[in-house]
Amino acid sequence: MTGRPYEGLLTAMVTPFAPDGSVNEDAAVALGRHLLEHGSDGLVVAGTTGEAATLTDSEQVDLVAVMVRELGDEGHIVAGAGSNDTRHAIHLTEAVVDAGAHAVLSVTPYYNRPNRRGILRHFEEVARAAGGTPVILYNIPGRTATNMPPDLLAELAQIDGIVAVKQSNAPEAQLIDGLALLAGNDDLVAPVLDMGGAGGICVASHIVGDEMKRLFTEPERRAEIDASLQDVYETLFLTSSPTCTKAALAMLGHDVGGLRLPMVEADEAEREAVRAMLERHGLLQQARTA
Repeated sequence: MTGRPYEGLLTAMVTPFAPDGSVNEDAAVALGRHLLEHGSDGLVVAGTTGEAATLTDSEQVDLVAVMVRELGDEGHIVAGAGSNDTRHAIHLTEAVVDAGAHAVLSVTPYYNRPNRRGILRHFEEVARAAGGTPVILYNIPGRTATNMPPDLLAELAQIDGIVAVKQSNAPEAQLIDGLALLAGNDDLVAPVLDMGGAGGICVASHIVGDEMKRLFTEPERRAEIDASLQDVYETLFLTSSPTCTKAALAMLGHDVGGLRLPMVEADEAEREAVRAMLERHGLLQQARTA
């Protein structure tokens, strides 16, 4: 394991569920190991793609602990620990740090839409709770209804322990002094790397991790590789994530189980689109012969 936990290709990992709806920790470890063997430098556990909104605190923290114990020597484990209640965010941050997380991903408080001063105070408390473990800000106004513009991010960068931002607001993806820039959308990875960013927190790397790693290792071919993966990015987000990602993983033979309501499994049209994409990229054939 090399580099820092907020650099390179990080996969925002799905959370596998057992048939009874419980978290399938063994399947999570198996999937995590597969991802680390196929391009990923680290894993984001219990983030948006991991359906963290439907995980209990104990499920979330236990999953982080298992992933750190089983895979922490093979790749960085970044733990989702955000909340729109600062007290809850503090509790989760302290818990995942105690569980051994290498970094914490903390989303802008959602729904209650705090003002600038409230956001600053919130992240001051989160950084204090992390106790020196790196904190990655997560700016995704499409889900939180609150944007952190570059001038606010520059101010947040002055808080000890805040080291990076996962930027999912494409028009404002820019370098900020004191903050490593991570692409928050798959189609932003190439542009972010082109501007000197640190990497990306990705979803498509579940199924095309080796190809996405080439965006880092073959900069002279980055535009070509990125263009070849656009249909993967688009197909996985035909509907609310991680619906199509879990469908794709299941077709490739990974034990990921279903989703927790209000998320629902892919319908026939979505499954056909996913299957066609996997066929175009030769992934189903590879799975059959593996």
